[in-house]
Amino acid sequence: MFMRIDHIGIACRDLEEKIELFSSLFELEVVAREINEEQGVKEAMLHVADGEGGGSYIQLLEPLSEDSPVGKFIAKRGEGVHHVAFGVPDVEGAMATIGGKGVRLLDERPRHGSMGSRIAFLHPKDVGGMLTELVEAAKQQ
Repeated sequence: MFMRIDHIGIACRDLEEKIELFSSLFELEVVAREINEEQGVKEAMLHVADGEGGGSYIQLLEPLSEDSPVGKFIAKRGEGVHHVAFGVPDVEGAMATIGGKGVRLLDERPRHGSMGSRIAFLHPKDVGGMLTELVEAAKQQ
């Protein structure tokens, strides 16, 4: 069912500062930036190449407010890894399969994610304590 690890989400207080850090340390390129009002974040996606034309991403997340989910995460735990996202070909199908195995979903239906993707989150208590995201990439035109 899973294609690959799509991205690792990292919560940060200052998006521009972290973009500079990851770009200079690891020579990562910013491939997308957006403000996601629904999730209350300003974000950037940095591509991590695998040497074969593919790869995954580091998603840097700056909260738009202290009461957003990422803002609350930073207040409680500080900056750092927020979630791991698995790329799936069909987010609804993955939700049904995983939900059928007794894992609680935080989303009843997919919502808007980065770069036109469709996403859903799994309850951390059912996935070893890690907030886990399912992400279906936007269809290529």
